[in-house]
Amino acid sequence: MKTIGLLGGMSWESTIGYYRIINEGVKQRLGGFHSAKIALYSVDFEPIEELQRRGNWQAMGDMLAAAARGVEAAGADFLLICTNTMHKVEPQIAGALSIPVLHIADATAAALGRYGITTVGLLGTAFTMEQEFYKDRLSQRHGLTVLVPDPAERQRVHDIIFNELCLGTVKDTSRQIYLDIIDSLAARGAEAVILGCTEIGILVNQDHTEVRLFDTTRIHAEQAVAYALG
Repeated sequence: MKTIGLLGGMSWESTIGYYRIINEGVKQRLGGFHSAKIALYSVDFEPIEELQRRGNWQAMGDMLAAAARGVEAAGADFLLICTNTMHKVEPQIAGALSIPVLHIADATAAALGRYGITTVGLLGTAFTMEQEFYKDRLSQRHGLTVLVPDPAERQRVHDIIFNELCLGTVKDTSRQIYLDIIDSLAARGAEAVILGCTEIGILVNQDHTEVRLFDTTRIHAEQAVAYALG
C-alpha cells in the first residue's frame, strides 16, 4: 500500500471528508482492520483566505509548496491537494516535489467520461468558476463543455461557501439556493453538475436533486484509494 499525501485544511471541514472516504475505501477493499497510510499536512486557512482576497497567488503557491515538501518528507508516495480552488497553484506545488500530484479536475473528468457526459455545470468558488485554471483544464484537456452560473448566482454560490460552509454552517435556505442554480444549469443543457468546491458536499448531495451530481471530494478521495492500492 502506498502512503497517501494530503495537503488539507482549506477548509478543515472538507479535509475530514477526505480522511473518512479514503479510510472507508481502504477498509472496503482490504477488509479486517485495514486503514489507509496517510501523511497529512493541515494548514491554517486564515492567512490563505486573506491572500486569496488580495489575489496574491504567488505567495499562496510558495506557502503550499513548502507544506507539500513536508508531506513528501513524511513519506508520502503521491499528493492530493484537498481543495479545488488552490489547484490554481498546482504547477507551483508539483514543481517543488519529486512525487506525483493527482489533479482533482483530471479525476473528475475521468468520472464524467465513464458516464459519457460531455456538457457539465460547474459550481465552486468565484475563482474556480470564473478563472481559466479549472474550466480550461476540463475543456482543453478533456474536451468538456463547461457551463457556469450567471454573475449574480456565482456570487451567491461563492458567499455561501466562505460565509457558511467553510465555517461549518449548513442552512436549508442556502441548500435551496444551490438547488435552484443546479436546476438552472440543467435547463441550459448541463447533463450533470460538478460540485467543484470540496465543501459543497456538506450542503448538497444526490438525495436532494434528480440532476446528476459529481462530488469532487469523493471522486478525488476514491482516486487516491485506487492509486494507493493499485
